[in-house]
Parts: sequence; C-alpha cells; structure tokens
Amino acid sequence: MTNSKRFGVSLTEDLQEKFDEKIKEKMYSNRSEAIRDLIRDFLAEEKMKNPEAEVVGALTIIYDHEKRGISEKLTDLQHEELPHVISSMHVHLDEHNCMETIALKGKAKEVQETANKIISAKRVKHGELAKTAI
Repeated sequence: MTNSKRFGVSLTEDLQEKFDEKIKEKMYSNRSEAIRDLIRDFLAEEKMKNPEAEVVGALTIIYDHEKRGISEKLTDLQHEELPHVISSMHVHLDEHNCMETIALKGKAKEVQETANKIISAKRVKHGELAKTAI
C-alpha cells in the first residue's frame, strides 16, 4: 500500500452536515473513505472523456423475448461486436420480459458505440450502460 498524505478541507457547517448524512447513508466508515471515492470517481469521469481511454462497462437491456427474432438479433449483435463483448448473463424477469447484462471492454468510444447498437435494436424496451475507466 502506498503512503497516505493528509490534507485539510474547509466546509460550511451546512455542507458538512449534508456530507455526513450521505456518508452514513452510503455506509462509509469515515469521511476519508468517502472523499477517496469521490476523487476516484472524478478522475475516472475525466479519463473517460478521452475516446481512446480503456473502459469496462455493464450494459443492461430489457426486452420481450416473445417478440419474433429479438433473441437471435441480440445474439448476432453480440457476436458482431467481439472482442468488445466479453460476457453476458440472461435473466427471466417474468413470462414475457427478459433482462440481459452484457459485459463490455475496450476503448471508450467503441464501447459506447457497441452499447448504442444493442440498445437501439428493434424490440429492445430499455437499455443503460454503466462504465468506468480501467
């Protein structure tokens, strides 16, 4: 583990109280852990602005599996997008709806393009990509 550096942060009382409420809500053990996560998030967001940055993502889509051809179309799209698609998990939500979570990896621009192709496929009801820099 690398050496830690200490620094001070000045906050208004109101801001500190709100921050402490969020720390408790998110179950951080202390302010330092919360601040470290905020800094990591900030740096990852900045890195992902570069279309060439390496990222990983989880694309979640919802669709009606009874709609003709949707399962085959999604499988074909995932094979077309290799090596960006590295894994997928299929979940049956009810008698009609399925959720698929697709793990993606690659350059930020390419991962987003892959996600867009899958989300925009006819008969996909909803899709969302969560990604982070590596």
